Amino acid sequence: KMRLTDGTLWPLPITLTVDPKELPTVGEDIALRNANFELIAVMTLDEVYHWDANTEAALAYGSTDSKHPMVSEMTRWGKVCISGPLKVINLPKYHDFVDLRHNPAQVRAKLEEMGHDNVVAFQTRNPLHRIHEELTKRAAAAVNGSLLIHPVVGMTKPGDVDHYTRTRTYKALFDNYYDKSTTTLSLLPLAMRMAGPREALLHAIVRRNHGVNHFIVGRDHAGPGNDSAGKPFYGPYDAQTVMKEHEAELGVKMVPFEMLVYLPDEDRYVEQKDVPTGAKTLNISGTQVRDDYLSKGKLLPEWFTRPETAEILRQSYPPRHKQGFCLWFTGLSGSGKSATAQIMTELLLEHGRESTMLDGDVVRTHLSKGLGFSKEDRDTNILRIGFVAGEISRHGGAVICAAISPYRAAREEARKFVGENFIEIFMDTPVEVCEQRDVKGLYAKARQAMVDGKPMGFTGVDDPYEPPVSPEISLQGYGSTPEENARKIVAYLVEQGYLLNE
Repeated sequence: KMRLTDGTLWPLPITLTVDPKELPTVGEDIALRNANFELIAVMTLDEVYHWDANTEAALAYGSTDSKHPMVSEMTRWGKVCISGPLKVINLPKYHDFVDLRHNPAQVRAKLEEMGHDNVVAFQTRNPLHRIHEELTKRAAAAVNGSLLIHPVVGMTKPGDVDHYTRTRTYKALFDNYYDKSTTTLSLLPLAMRMAGPREALLHAIVRRNHGVNHFIVGRDHAGPGNDSAGKPFYGPYDAQTVMKEHEAELGVKMVPFEMLVYLPDEDRYVEQKDVPTGAKTLNISGTQVRDDYLSKGKLLPEWFTRPETAEILRQSYPPRHKQGFCLWFTGLSGSGKSATAQIMTELLLEHGRESTMLDGDVVRTHLSKGLGFSKEDRDTNILRIGFVAGEISRHGGAVICAAISPYRAAREEARKFVGENFIEIFMDTPVEVCEQRDVKGLYAKARQAMVDGKPMGFTGVDDPYEPPVSPEISLQGYGSTPEENARKIVAYLVEQGYLLNE
């Protein structure tokens, strides 16, 4: 119902989850610290209550599909929620772009100085291109007011352009192409939940507290993309519909993001509905920006983006064959993961790419020594592999991971660490074939343990394997040799631009 108990409109739960083993008794104080152990606040523990991740995901996000970044994130949260009176000691401290980090009171003061009754805010987690520049200027003119460019620089969708690169483009545009007497730029350290229409309402509430009374809502606002079946989690205009329904209560009017197209013969942008009959139009999609320009080291055209933005993006995003990537093999024990991965290391060297191998069995003897085979320990093992893979690929390295990784949610969390260059490879081998190959006798041991009433939690026997729904590559670990499968992977890497076709 999107309501607090007193009836206040509040679209999403914002809770603090913890491990109950770490809690003091009710009534005692708890220190809340950041990752650097700096004290942020003190909470007097007033309430401890259990929560259910699937229930919250279904009600708040409309899905329990682990393809949704928030749904997979929730699997890592604590078992209980806590609440109580909170005393803020220190606000979080940031060291980057300090001249653009303003609290709500500071933003309101800036807007008041501009002297307009109306203020329209633009939320974004992407670089700004000419179409966004045109849209924001039109919106400010339409409300006869000021403009707040308010990009999110907290956690966003996996694969998004990092906020350092994005903010450099925002600064370049703001400094060179906007009227400072009617426009201000401020960064918002908000962790996005990719909750679509509900998140649009949350964004509007946040902007209202910054002095805004109009808010631009675009197509698929805060959308996480497609689910495991390839269908969008939310409708393209659901956010606009929900915002319109609640704008009076919010005190923030919705300004729709109208689709604009470029008319090259007239050198101007117009709304799609206003395109003259027979007129030539140009547009570049987000996928084309990545695949046809950035991944090939090409500058984006000036009609699409300002030269400053194009150069910043080119500097930050080398051609795809110079980017890092992760090959993540998943499948049952004996499915052919390690055999294919070993051959891949040689074929990558043939193409001039060195790689790092993170084999599941080897990782367990070093990085994950001491972990057992409970679901929690298995997830921890996969997250450790994913974190290391993300660090390697982020710095331009190729990394090959070969681990059973039986649970979808954990694999989706690993994907987040790496970003868009995560390539999931499913070794689709039936358990019967895997058992025939089992020289260590692990399957036989697991089945005997089942007979003895002492299940081992062995994947494929008494513990489930959740196969990928839409992996980048799916291979049969039988009927094809490991080398044949490895060469199929090489062909994919060449086709996608990760390897040069020499």
